[in-house]
Amino acid sequence: MVHQKNYLSFTIAGLLSVSTSVFALEKPKTMDEMWKIIEMQQKQIEALQKKGNATPTTQPVNDKTTSSPSPAPVVATNDVKKLEHKTDVLSQEVEKLRTNLSIPEDAKYKSMYGMGPAASKVYGTSKGLSIGGYGEAMYTNYVDTKGNKNNKDSADLERAVIYLGYKFNDWIVLNNEIEFEHATTGEGSEEKGEVSVEFSQLDFFFDQKYNVRAGLILVPMGFVNEMHEPTTFHGNRRPDIERYIIPSTWREMGAGLFGEVLPGLQYRMYAMTGLNAQGFSNTGIREGRQGGSNAKAEDFAFTGRLDYSPTQISGLLFGASTFLGSSGQNDVAFNNQKYNVFTQLYEGHIQYKYRGLELRALGAWSHVDDTAFLNSNLGTAAPLGKESFGWYVEAAHDIMPLLWKESNHYLAPFFRLERYNTLSAIDNNSLVGSTFDSRIGLDRWIYQAGISYKPIPNIVIKADYRNINDQKIVPMGIPNGDEFNFGVGFIY
Repeated sequence: MVHQKNYLSFTIAGLLSVSTSVFALEKPKTMDEMWKIIEMQQKQIEALQKKGNATPTTQPVNDKTTSSPSPAPVVATNDVKKLEHKTDVLSQEVEKLRTNLSIPEDAKYKSMYGMGPAASKVYGTSKGLSIGGYGEAMYTNYVDTKGNKNNKDSADLERAVIYLGYKFNDWIVLNNEIEFEHATTGEGSEEKGEVSVEFSQLDFFFDQKYNVRAGLILVPMGFVNEMHEPTTFHGNRRPDIERYIIPSTWREMGAGLFGEVLPGLQYRMYAMTGLNAQGFSNTGIREGRQGGSNAKAEDFAFTGRLDYSPTQISGLLFGASTFLGSSGQNDVAFNNQKYNVFTQLYEGHIQYKYRGLELRALGAWSHVDDTAFLNSNLGTAAPLGKESFGWYVEAAHDIMPLLWKESNHYLAPFFRLERYNTLSAIDNNSLVGSTFDSRIGLDRWIYQAGISYKPIPNIVIKADYRNINDQKIVPMGIPNGDEFNFGVGFIY
């Protein structure tokens, strides 16, 4: 009897010890973790109840063996009730997680499936709604206006973005980016900003190698078009190459495949609506983007990208991408003949990160057919270059470990050199047989230096100086003076 009581006391003490240690752990973050704890506590309750209902044993009475029930063990009723109460509390927490709102308390910011770190949050949720976003603000001081009276100092909330994602289950995910530009909207052509859907896509996960994406999709070209959150690039302004040669931010309606076919070898390829050549100009193809807004779908295009990160060389990434498709949209005609305006854009990139050192290089080249006839259609907006090119190289280094070894802050001076020309080759004027006027366009060298500081990975404070050297007359509306920029960006 004494032995049995000791055994029961030891069992109860052990179970309560396990229960206490469970609740001393970090608060469960997912429904699965909570269910595991609930299941374990339910087993503890059943064990306690089983011990409390022990079978009677035979006891010696007056030196004679008789069948007499032993006193029932004292069941730790209060302890069982305590465990049941804790189980109920956890069950209530599970019900809260069952709601459609799921915002991780300690989000892990990691780029996934070609998306930026904050845009990738939805992929890490167990189920339901995910909210993220980013923003950036900048002050610009024109150190040298170069005679351009339109170059005025400015302070601007460039954009405030909300990511709304929804994970329906383990294999279907919806991801959206809604962008507010320049703090407000108003009259005129984006003079006071606009609200846009930057992307809205459904991802269907079937296999690591083959998955499907459909909707309003970011074109997978360059470093910035897909990953344009301010903490992912240096400088307050995105590189000009990735604005005028690769017209970031660039998205079109489409569908296609993405995945990782080999370790470190990722791809994305989509069929999309083509560009609209009626928006092309001497600044390039940028205004030909349709953005899913009543997009003309007479012509379609193909875009594809390959990236490779060899496991043997940590921090190295290199790849290439392309966009191919007609842009005439059944609207470009000359002498009663319609032209396809087939547009080609190719890009290659390489990036290396090692112990605080960051190196980047990118080059892009485009070719547009039928520009002789297209330029006749465009009139005063002509000429569009038959060919354009651009490249940049960039170097940065996190020097904080050299200044303060115990700090986990980030402080990186950087330098970027850009060279691009939107009119590197021009067709003849088909109307009069002469060449189009090529004096106005973007033919530039840009020297940029600055520093990026991150007190935490989610926030960046930037300062930089851009020296712009133009070889042609700059089109109206394009800033061209030397400028000092100071800004702040964040993701969440």
